[in-house]
Amino acid sequence: MLPDFGIGVLLAVFTALVSTPVVKRIAFKVGAVDLPDKRKVHKEPMPRLGGLAIYLAFMVGMLSFGTLDRDNLIIMTGATLIVTVGVLDDIYQLPAKVKLAGQIAAAAVPVLAGIRIEWIGGLLSGDYIYFEEFSFPLTIFWIVAFTNVVNLIDGLDGLAAGVGAIGSFTIAFLALQAGYADTAYIYGVLCAAIIGFLPFNFNPASIFMGDTGSMFIGYIVGAFSVDGVVKTAATVSLLVPAVAFGLPIMDTAFAIVRRYRNGVPIFKPDKGHIHHRLLALGLTQREAVLVMHGITLALALAAVFLARWSRGM
Repeated sequence: MLPDFGIGVLLAVFTALVSTPVVKRIAFKVGAVDLPDKRKVHKEPMPRLGGLAIYLAFMVGMLSFGTLDRDNLIIMTGATLIVTVGVLDDIYQLPAKVKLAGQIAAAAVPVLAGIRIEWIGGLLSGDYIYFEEFSFPLTIFWIVAFTNVVNLIDGLDGLAAGVGAIGSFTIAFLALQAGYADTAYIYGVLCAAIIGFLPFNFNPASIFMGDTGSMFIGYIVGAFSVDGVVKTAATVSLLVPAVAFGLPIMDTAFAIVRRYRNGVPIFKPDKGHIHHRLLALGLTQREAVLVMHGITLALALAAVFLARWSRGM
């Protein structure tokens, strides 16, 4: 198990390192370029298809393991659909409603196959809550929400990639400790794919992950966390990702409230995100990103304590 684990992770890192420069050239050729404006921080046109390299690296790592089960293949099929939506958005800038429809369709792939949040157990009591007919829309909401939270925090060089790497590593570490080797491998490969891309994305970035990457990372975390509940019957499988990715979740929640109060569409970009506020305080891009990475590390530690506490109950 462990040698195969290491080989798959190394393959994911290597694939991301090798494929990112190729994807960068493709992005310029197909017009997947992010032009600077008043809201954005970068000053030069930037290719924004980098998430395609993360996706390819993840797929190589997963397929190299050779023990994919039905649920893995179904979720990877949904992930391919969300990447397709992301690529189209990075090239053509899809309307928000069209992109949301694509996200819902991708989330429906595992849900229609029976991968759903059908119940949760109370951590403070032995009571269980069964969702019955609400399990379908609840699971769709969960996956779509995760798909968007990483997307909305992707505003500075290396920010979403760093948050994604820290969060996925945390889940992989906890899964391995709990004896769920397959789950640990999935998130380990995701972390490796992001790390292989990060050298090209950290400030000063030469390529952005775009919606292709941010939606893919969020989708993988959201969908496989649901699969974790199905396979392990542990509510903590949902709580650990929610805590580990608490920063983008909070930032998204604040953005929704802020835009609602200001009477603007929820999906309309603004400069009220946490990273924008850190820049307004005088921090450089790199300093703001490191601060937010530090917050993510603190939340990752909280997730570790939560997991250990739940196992000790």
